[in-house]
Amino acid sequence: MQGSPVRRGGSAHKNAVVTLVERGGKARSFHVDTARMGNVMPIVRANIAKESALMTDESGIYRRASQDFASHEFVTHSKDEYVRGNVHTNTVEGFFSIFKRGMKGVYQHCSEHHLHRYLAEFDFRYSNRVAMGIDDGTRAFIALNA
Repeated sequence: MQGSPVRRGGSAHKNAVVTLVERGGKARSFHVDTARMGNVMPIVRANIAKESALMTDESGIYRRASQDFASHEFVTHSKDEYVRGNVHTNTVEGFFSIFKRGMKGVYQHCSEHHLHRYLAEFDFRYSNRVAMGIDDGTRAFIALNA
């Protein structure tokens, strides 16, 4: 339709979330006010060992990360690079896929005030999944005794 505003997806109505995922391991998620270096990098530094290899996308948020970790590799999504050998962000993108599907399919709505609770639940589910050798009974035991 001519003269109609173009509707596009964007981040204006979204809450900023930082998720750190260890390949084959656990996830930790944090709600931040804005996705800026000053908000994100202190979380990354506090939760990832300096000996780790950090893998991210090309976001400028991480441009100084090589100073803090053993290595920092990134893929350049803007140039259609999604995997380069062992370097990719598919692990964290898989986590977000599970989170988004759960939020739309189970909860439908989440206020910003309670977002940290939903993130904690999905971190727990991801970190205590069957692929980690944890069955339903063990997961229930962990949940009740944590």
